[in-house]
Amino acid sequence: MTAASTQPVTGLPETGPPVSLRERKKLATRRLLRRAALDLVAARGLSNVTVEDIAEAAEVSPRTFFNYFPTKEAALFGGDPDQAAELRERVAYGESGKSSLDVLRTVMTEHAEEIADELRSLGGDPVDWLRRMKVARTDPHVRAAHAAQMAMIERAIAEGLAARLGTDQETDPYPGVLAAAAVGVSRASMAFWAGSGGAVKLGQLIEQAFQALAAGLPENSDLRRIRPNAATADMTADRKDTN
Repeated sequence: MTAASTQPVTGLPETGPPVSLRERKKLATRRLLRRAALDLVAARGLSNVTVEDIAEAAEVSPRTFFNYFPTKEAALFGGDPDQAAELRERVAYGESGKSSLDVLRTVMTEHAEEIADELRSLGGDPVDWLRRMKVARTDPHVRAAHAAQMAMIERAIAEGLAARLGTDQETDPYPGVLAAAAVGVSRASMAFWAGSGGAVKLGQLIEQAFQALAAGLPENSDLRRIRPNAATADMTADRKDTN
């Protein structure tokens, strides 16, 4: 048995509609592949890890790997492969009557929480997975892959904003500028959250970051008063539930 396969798989839904055995098995395999990818890339670097390596560590075939992820980078970062299209739709058509910035605050907070939930679902100590991700992102190849992923998300958000506002990005810079600002807020907040080992509330962090952005990023904003606090740790609070 490998290190990736000996960890208990947890985080399966406990509420909501019943999940079929087939779906539970698919979720378990997906999480095994993500755990293997994080372990291997943190230890070796992205350029020294192949799809075959990840599949072997998870004790599945490379063909099975490609049923879940199109690339090793996708396995490393997780998330739904259709997330860019989904974000575009949520920005374009969500919460009618609200300002574009308010909609983005909601959408990006929910998106970040989805990433955090998937990380929690990997099993073991959630803070350890944050540390592995932090180590992995010191690799220049990982940083380049992550930058490409964020650029794709930024384009999708800009397209959603243009559709929401009924404008054309070729003649109106507003959707692109706001999308870049929103992705920057989300990326910086996620980096701070990961660097704290999950010792801040991610939703609160992103909420206050967007409030500060809306206010023009004043130097005395509440955002600067957020401090890592083990008593309210976002990841460690779930540790008892995942062990």
